[in-house]
Amino acid sequence: MVETEIGKSKFGTIDVFRVLFSLINIIIGLYLLKGGFTLLSLGGSPYYFLAGLAYVAIAVLYFLKNRYALLLSVITFVATFIWALCDTPEFGYWALLPRLVVPAILFTLSLWLSAAYSAPYSLGQRKGMAGVGFGILGCLVITLVEAFSPHGEIHNPDALAPPPATPVATNAPDDWEFFARDPNGTRFVQYTQITPQNVNKLQVAWIYRTGRRLKGSGIGVDENTPSQIGNVLYSCTPEDIVTAIDADTGKSLWKYDAKARTAEHVSCRGVGYYDIDKDTSLTAEEKALPTDGTPVSCRQRILVETVDARFLALDAHTGVPCEGFGEHGSVDLKPQMGPTENSKRYHPTAIPVVMGHVAVIGGWVRDIVHGEPSGVVRAYDVRTGALVWAWDVGDPDNTGAPEGDKTYTLETPNVWAVPTYDKELNLVYLPTGNGPPDYWGGDRDAAKEKFGAAIVAVDASTGKTKWVFQTVHHDVWDYDLPSQPVLHDMTNAKGETVPALIQTTKTGNIFVVDRRTGEPVTEVVEREVATTPSAQGEHLSKTQPFSVGMPTIGADPLTEQSMWGVSTFDQLGCRIKFKQSIYTGPFTPPGEKPYIEWPSLLGGMNWGGVAIDETRGLMFVNDMRMPLQMTLVTQENAKKYKVSTDEVPGFMGTIRPQVAGPYGGVKIDILQSALQVPCNTPPFGTMSAIDLRTKKLVWQVPLGTVQDTGPMGIKTHMPVPLGMPTLGGPTATASGLVFFAGTQDYYLRALDATTGKQVWKERLPVGAVAAPLIYKSPKTGKEYVVISAGGMAHSPDIGDYLIAYSLPDGAGTADASK
Repeated sequence: MVETEIGKSKFGTIDVFRVLFSLINIIIGLYLLKGGFTLLSLGGSPYYFLAGLAYVAIAVLYFLKNRYALLLSVITFVATFIWALCDTPEFGYWALLPRLVVPAILFTLSLWLSAAYSAPYSLGQRKGMAGVGFGILGCLVITLVEAFSPHGEIHNPDALAPPPATPVATNAPDDWEFFARDPNGTRFVQYTQITPQNVNKLQVAWIYRTGRRLKGSGIGVDENTPSQIGNVLYSCTPEDIVTAIDADTGKSLWKYDAKARTAEHVSCRGVGYYDIDKDTSLTAEEKALPTDGTPVSCRQRILVETVDARFLALDAHTGVPCEGFGEHGSVDLKPQMGPTENSKRYHPTAIPVVMGHVAVIGGWVRDIVHGEPSGVVRAYDVRTGALVWAWDVGDPDNTGAPEGDKTYTLETPNVWAVPTYDKELNLVYLPTGNGPPDYWGGDRDAAKEKFGAAIVAVDASTGKTKWVFQTVHHDVWDYDLPSQPVLHDMTNAKGETVPALIQTTKTGNIFVVDRRTGEPVTEVVEREVATTPSAQGEHLSKTQPFSVGMPTIGADPLTEQSMWGVSTFDQLGCRIKFKQSIYTGPFTPPGEKPYIEWPSLLGGMNWGGVAIDETRGLMFVNDMRMPLQMTLVTQENAKKYKVSTDEVPGFMGTIRPQVAGPYGGVKIDILQSALQVPCNTPPFGTMSAIDLRTKKLVWQVPLGTVQDTGPMGIKTHMPVPLGMPTLGGPTATASGLVFFAGTQDYYLRALDATTGKQVWKERLPVGAVAAPLIYKSPKTGKEYVVISAGGMAHSPDIGDYLIAYSLPDGAGTADASK
């Protein structure tokens, strides 16, 4: 009968639309029914199963032209809208997007289809339905436009402490001599020529091509921040081509190719610098004639750790190897280290830290089996290359080289990040990793348990341990300390100013300790964490340290509701993955069933470190947020997998060998949807500002767009500021700017230090993960911002660019710091 049908007409365009709409609904409904049933059986949300039933029913009713089709469509969308608001852990754009966009599109189509028929609705009703449909379409268009605006920002200006009554004296050097500019690791420059007001006038001053290898295996990642001494920059490539560059013109002054090759962790983060004439640790006689009694050549020298485990000294003026250093300018770091496999399993990955006439060197160790090379840290005389001391936690009483053909203690915690030197206290601070293997520790010895994932203070003259502060107990999550400890005075709970050390971590915790004693300056509590279900033969710590006196960055616990997706469909897939995995919160125990590591071994914070605006007391921290789904694999089951020793995410879908106890490997995958998008709700990377006086978060903004990446790894070419995983580190200026380049899109950016607002960005030819270098030319007085752009990690776009930016003549303000 007419009154029970949507309407009658000859089969035509409207009927084709109706059939297609019914087909779309039934496909979507069946997909949601299947996935929703799986999720429901896992104890998850019933919404997807019920929505699947509704869409199948809607499809059938529209196909039959039943008048109740639109009513059911209305009920389904309204129920979905209410569910979306209730289901969302944090009300926000990105959280609501996958929950509402597909249902809104289907609802709009249903309104238009119903409005196209003459019965049983009046003309006014059909116009109303069409109008509502266009209204929802308008909302969808606004939603699309809003995707190009940042969402999820945090602004808390009340957390800013009042400015000091008198300006803070920084005593910053004019040279960028260390990894993070000065010995304290603050990566702060006192110059004010480039300001938030004129930064948009920056233009390319010069481009230098480093000549690094761009094809083939083992080309590495360009993580280099050049050093700047006077009017010369010193740059290195991943395979240790070292170049001296004129700071004003970008012209090469000399080049030295170390011809270094290795298989893993191919990078050079910078070079060291030593000037014997400025060394206050030596007498005048020692400066003239060092211990071997020969006159000193190479009075200013560049110190290089190579990826094939050598320590080089080059004349800073010519690039010629310093003949009196080691053997013809080179010290081999491999002897007595154990099975290095010609540097494949051991080599330095940081930068030599110069302490007077001594340089301290750690090293990366491949941490997948028992018997890996030693994690010993060594100090060398930078004049001769002679060993001064060795920090070997397996043999603490011996600070020299092992006797005869013995080795340093194998598989001890290593130091692959940059140490920090405190001249006044004569201490060097070592951020340690773990003793191999990473993910099972049932047979770890006392040295591994004490020194793994810890800040260790060592006497800079003797190599003797002074104190230890551990950030993770019995670390089986690969939570190595990834970044350089930063020295900055702060107040404790009593309001006393103390010499503090700030350590960022992969867990999102920021620890602040007294660098004299290792005692916490800000509150740290031991909290109980889950220890079951755990791996065979494992014995996990019942508690872990949490830094509650400082903000925690990007470590909010995951839930099924926080699982995300570009659409309803991949969000459902992510929720199923979450419910199929074991997740008990922070420090979820590793085991033979899939478990979620969050924050993951990728970070949290990583090797780039932080920057501190010393005049404003603001610390800038970038992070990444990518949970991993992991599984320990027994030695028997490991035979079924392809084995890879490549770094994350290169070994996704394979297993990484972890030959320990009953296990032969660990399967590691990013917790991501079928579209290869992380399952956690964006942002996936941010920049945060923390006031070190109030110890509170001032602002946090998503960093990076999907312009140069996207689902399935396909570039979207759309600057949607989702907030992408970050690497590298920021650089702060006294004028109130924060420069950063380590995003997934190819830009160098400047943010306002007090608000986080982006005030400038410049397109790069490829991505960059290095921290920006900022200096002022002693010849011209011009301030430069330099970035080494060699490509993001795992990006197909590789380059060899060193790019300098400056203001056009007359555009800069007077430098107030001079």
